[in-house]
Amino acid sequence: MSLFAPIPNQDASTPGARPLADRMRPRALDEFVGQEHLVGPGKPLRVQIERDDPGSMIFWGPPGTGKTTLAKIIAAVTKAEFIEFSAVLAGIKEIKQVMLDADRARQYGTRTIVFVDEIHRFNKAQQDAFLPYVEKGSIRLIGATTENPSFEIISALLSRSRVYVLNQLTEDQLVVLLRRALIDEERGLGTLHLEASDEGLEKIAAYSSGDARSAYNVLEVAASLAQAAKASTITDVIVQEAVQKRILLYDKSGEEHYNLISALHKSVRNSDPDAALYWLARMLEAGEDPLYVARRVVRMAVEDIGLAEPGALALCMAARDAVDFIGMPEGNLALAQAVVYLSVAPKSNALYTAYSAVQEDVENTAAEPVPLHLRNAPTRLMKGLGYGRDYQYAHDVEGKVAHMQSLPDSLRDRTYYHPTGEGVEKRIRERLEEIKRLRQPQSTRTKRESES
Repeated sequence: MSLFAPIPNQDASTPGARPLADRMRPRALDEFVGQEHLVGPGKPLRVQIERDDPGSMIFWGPPGTGKTTLAKIIAAVTKAEFIEFSAVLAGIKEIKQVMLDADRARQYGTRTIVFVDEIHRFNKAQQDAFLPYVEKGSIRLIGATTENPSFEIISALLSRSRVYVLNQLTEDQLVVLLRRALIDEERGLGTLHLEASDEGLEKIAAYSSGDARSAYNVLEVAASLAQAAKASTITDVIVQEAVQKRILLYDKSGEEHYNLISALHKSVRNSDPDAALYWLARMLEAGEDPLYVARRVVRMAVEDIGLAEPGALALCMAARDAVDFIGMPEGNLALAQAVVYLSVAPKSNALYTAYSAVQEDVENTAAEPVPLHLRNAPTRLMKGLGYGRDYQYAHDVEGKVAHMQSLPDSLRDRTYYHPTGEGVEKRIRERLEEIKRLRQPQSTRTKRESES
């Protein structure tokens, strides 16, 4: 048997018994589309397969990029028993039983590949159950995950596996797969003799967001609609009906959630309203909680704009209230207004860096007592102890700025807030310079004024 020979197709006689996506699953690496950085000639995964390297693997990538398919191809070309787990359904009892069976099979020369789909959904105890058998070589573990393995896979298992990152399929690659499915008479839709324009297939590919399984599903629905209409061509109208709503990759609790909000925040920070609107729409149209977005937008206002444009915070709070008041989808324009405003507003992170510096001092310096002159003295005892003594009431001095220390002694000369020259902060910086001058003793000010 050739190393990359096709897997026998047991269901070829009844292709309609299984979904198109399953029927069109590549049976050999030479049929595989995409992931050239892994399975191309001389690339790491292909080399590992060619050498029959028994090491365990983690496939990390978006849905529909070929993780399960690669695992099945590896099992076929290495002549291994293939056992598939779903992390959603399996428990420790099932895992341990399969591990024992695999251990016994190894004694008779049978190799076992255990494929765990959505391995990130297994808890630590479940993942630990694999370790002894991975270490002994009783099984080759192949895990598939859409989440970052660094955070979702236990370190002991991760250190014993090679992580391969699969990329989202391009629209051109999806069109190749769809066209192949249309003409394949053995496993695909070739016996229906349907035609489809490149534009129609490109629309399906675009709507599928790099997910081959989703693309096949849409094509299968479109073919059914064309048959029902006794049409020989899958038209744009049929494609639109099959799609119904764009399929967007999004998991509110997964990495893509954080990737998208990061993209939105950094686009705002970089004063790019077009990109900010795009990432905002990606989140909202995929079903993100609009109040979560509103909270993050408020954070952008205080972290990246701050006092360079004080009105930004008020506008973002108003957007938050609008979303809460009128709901969605009407509230999306309030959020759009906020992110565009933040994008074009002058930028300053002076408040952010100032508060960070204050936090560092609070954590790393002694919690000194409040200076006596800054304390209130509501009782006679407290007055006798010096509370409030030498306090200078700012409204009674020139310029409303008293020459008085307000920080603890160890921090008396510390400056945290350094306003930029952007927007309103330019005026704030000028005001702080004036305050600094007013805070000097009268004799020093008089001398400097006379010298100038």
